[in-house]
Amino acid sequence: MLLLALLSGQNRAGAADASPSEYQVKAAFLLNFAKFVEWPAAKLGETNSPLVIGVIGANPFGTLLDEIVKGQTISGHRLVSRAISTAEEAAACHIVFISRSEKERLRPLLDGLKDQPVVTVSETKGFAQDGGMINLVVQNNHVKLEINPTAAGEAGVKLSSKLLAIARIKPEQ
Repeated sequence: MLLLALLSGQNRAGAADASPSEYQVKAAFLLNFAKFVEWPAAKLGETNSPLVIGVIGANPFGTLLDEIVKGQTISGHRLVSRAISTAEEAAACHIVFISRSEKERLRPLLDGLKDQPVVTVSETKGFAQDGGMINLVVQNNHVKLEINPTAAGEAGVKLSSKLLAIARIKPEQ
């Protein structure tokens, strides 16, 4: 239930629960993005192949992302997270979180993934306007989404209308 609330932009638990941290919310978003994206069949591979969430650069999640994906499956694919360092490694992932620490390498990373069916996610100002797919922006203590559907379409991934409905579309059309 918390994950559904997180996806709809409500990053608070019930009154008796402590509010999740910013990176718990962002990790939950990464998990949920996998539920609301369609990849080409060739990218998903066999049912027993993992769906990989990569983190490139300084990992702001610590072990949170590993913990949240542990034991999770989507359409028969178990989710795994891993640290990566190059665009080539990122191309083997399904979702890539590009850390703020990679701001100077952002353009080469995005260029290296341009024609790859990889969902690119960051928390860097202007990410969606610069060609990334999903930017996680904190406003008023809530994590909001900025999505660039053009970048997703060009990469060959389809974002669910449910995901687009809760996001700000960038660049604005």
